[in-house]
Amino acid sequence: MWLFFTLATTLLWGVAELFYKKGSHENEKYDHLRVCISVGIVMGIHAVFTLMTEDISYDPMNLIAYLPVSLCYILSMACSFFGIRFIEESLADPIENTAGAMCSLLCVIFLGEKIAPMVWVAIAVILIGIIGVTKTESSADVNRKQKLGKKLAVIAFAMPFCYAIIDALGSFLDIFFLEMETSPLIGITEENIELVANISYELTFAICGLILFIFMKLKQVRFELPKQKDKFAAAVCETAGQLTYVYAMSGNGAIAAPILSSVCVVSLLLSRIFLKEKLTKKQYLFISIIIVGILMLAVLEGE
Repeated sequence: MWLFFTLATTLLWGVAELFYKKGSHENEKYDHLRVCISVGIVMGIHAVFTLMTEDISYDPMNLIAYLPVSLCYILSMACSFFGIRFIEESLADPIENTAGAMCSLLCVIFLGEKIAPMVWVAIAVILIGIIGVTKTESSADVNRKQKLGKKLAVIAFAMPFCYAIIDALGSFLDIFFLEMETSPLIGITEENIELVANISYELTFAICGLILFIFMKLKQVRFELPKQKDKFAAAVCETAGQLTYVYAMSGNGAIAAPILSSVCVVSLLLSRIFLKEKLTKKQYLFISIIIVGILMLAVLEGE
């Protein structure tokens, strides 16, 4: 069953990326906040459902205890939602998926961990791809600066990198938060520690969504539920993917991890088929290099 859940997670997250992009509108200033609100609503509902159906004694103080990690994940997603208003999903997603490599580097720098030579090769491959993709931004074929203006073009292209860095920081912090010996979470056991962390994250996202909703109301910006279908579809797929991810990794994690890392390939294909996104040949080349590096890293870390 773990293989079924692994494939389901990969597909769900790939479809979520498709709907995130489909539901984003370049000319609507606060559209990325609408996505955050939609995700907050769905995650809040899921958190409440989990609390009602699972035999768990949840301490609300865990919201504060887990806040550093929750904010990293929420902020990284907000950066992604802003970026995909202007950047092709098939370009942004592979860059965002380099978060795993960045987390590995953080472990080396701050924890003194040693990694195998081939892992360094995988990180180097990813770095080559990133440098290549960055170089293509200044080519005449891409022409993003002329379309968006120099400042917005730079900010938009920086967003996938911001996602990767902040998400990597969240994953790095999770090393301490998801270990019984170092975790500040309250009322946890080996069996429920990940569930408590996920509930805390989802409830925090719901609170952030509520704050953003109030902000938009004060700004007199409309948030009409019937018009947010794509955003809610993305949020449902994202949340469902989190649920199946737990079951996927509970089986054969060494094989599941590389498969899950291929979500950026699924996202690229779906964007090409359904959104008709087209990149330059050089962009496809360097994105392919990034994906190869990500898959190498996933395989090596699973060994």
